[in-house]
Amino acid sequence: MDFKDYYSLLGISKDASQAEIKKQYRKLAVKYHPDKNSGNKQAEEKFKDLGEAYEVLSDPEKRKKYDTLGSNWKQYSQSGNAGEPDFSQWARQGGGQQYSRTYTAEDFGGTDFSDFFNAFFGGGREGGFAGNMGRGAGRTPRGQEIPRSGQDYEASLEITLEEAYHGSKRLLNVDGNKINITVPPGVRNGQVLRVKGKGGQGRRGGESGHLYLQVILQPDPSYDIRGNDLYFDLHVPLYEALLGGEVPVHTLKGTFTMKIPKETPNGKVLRMKGLGMPAYQKKGVYGDLYLKVIVDIPQNLTPEEIGLFRKLASLR
Repeated sequence: MDFKDYYSLLGISKDASQAEIKKQYRKLAVKYHPDKNSGNKQAEEKFKDLGEAYEVLSDPEKRKKYDTLGSNWKQYSQSGNAGEPDFSQWARQGGGQQYSRTYTAEDFGGTDFSDFFNAFFGGGREGGFAGNMGRGAGRTPRGQEIPRSGQDYEASLEITLEEAYHGSKRLLNVDGNKINITVPPGVRNGQVLRVKGKGGQGRRGGESGHLYLQVILQPDPSYDIRGNDLYFDLHVPLYEALLGGEVPVHTLKGTFTMKIPKETPNGKVLRMKGLGMPAYQKKGVYGDLYLKVIVDIPQNLTPEEIGLFRKLASLR
C-alpha cells in the first residue's frame, strides 16, 4: 500500500492555512467535477482523491494525525515488516502519538475512500490509528454517536450583467429538492456565494453541508467592467461633437441624457457619476460609468453637403 501525499494532491505546501486548503480544493473540485467530465474515469478518480485529501487536511485533528505519520512513514515501511505496512500498528509501536478517538470507515463514508485512508483512520484495519477500541469504534468514550456534518456541494451559476447589477432570484434543484436562492446586486465574476445548510444531509444529528456557487458572469458586448466602474463606447454624430448637444445614454439604471461639449474630440472620455456597478453588500454605493466618445462620420453625403464641407475646409 502506497503512502498518499494529500498535500501534493491538492497542490499546496505543508504549512498551508485552512483558508488556502479550502480555496484550492474548491478550485480543483470545480475543474474535475463529474458534471464537467462525463465519462472521464481519470477525472472521476482525481475528484475522489481531492475529496479524500480535503477530508483529512480540512480537519485539524485528522491533519495532525496525518502529519505525525507523514514524517515517519518511510522509516516504518523500511523497518522489516512483512507485507503491506499497517499504519495503525506503527502508531501502537510508539512511532506516533496515541489518540482517544478512532475514526472508522462509517464515519467517513469508508467505501468512498482509499485503502490507505481506511487503514490509517480505522476503516481498513482493525484498531485504526488509536488502537483497537472494539465495538466502541466510531463513538465517543461515553458511547454517544459522533455527529457527522453533511458534504459541501459546489456548482457554477451563470448570470447576465443585468442580473449582477439588479440582483436576481433562481430556483435550483439540489438532491431532488427545489430551493430558492437570491443573487445579491454587485456580485462579480468568479465570486463564490454560500447557501448555508443546502448541501448534503448530516449524519447522526450532524449539521447539513453548505452549497457553494461560483458566479460566472456572461460577457456583455456593450460594457467593460473594471472594479465597480463600467466603460462604454458612446457613438456621437459629427455635428454634435463639433457644435455640442445632448445625446441619450442607455445605462443599466435607465436612460439618461448626456451633454456633449462643443468641439469634443474622438476618443475623449466622459464620466457619468454613480451609474456604474453597485458595490457588493454596500447599500447605495455605486461605481461610475465612463463613456468613450466615438465620433460617427456621416455617410452618403449629398452634393450640397460635400460643397459645404469643401467650403469649410477652405476656411480652415
